[in-house]
Amino acid sequence: MDTEITQIAMQIILHAGDARTQLEKALGEAEDGNFHKVDQLMEEARDNIILAHNSQTALIQEEARGNHHEFSMLFTHAQDTMMTIQCELRIAQHIIKILRRL
Repeated sequence: MDTEITQIAMQIILHAGDARTQLEKALGEAEDGNFHKVDQLMEEARDNIILAHNSQTALIQEEARGNHHEFSMLFTHAQDTMMTIQCELRIAQHIIKILRRL
């Protein structure tokens, strides 16, 4: 078992999960009109997605340099989780813009 890819996958899942938690809190605050809290939570969510993405990118760059890893369903799940939450983040940004206008 490739422990490096497992560790990286867990970092991605952890950071992406934290981003989702902050995103959900931000949307709740937006529903209540607390936009000063929304901005901070959305920034934290974006920061966590960046951390997740950086972990993924480091592994992909390592692979491109010829350091191959065995297939990992956990890493595939981590990538899927991160990409899903990135999409949720983009949609939430639009929803929050709409709520600010209301």
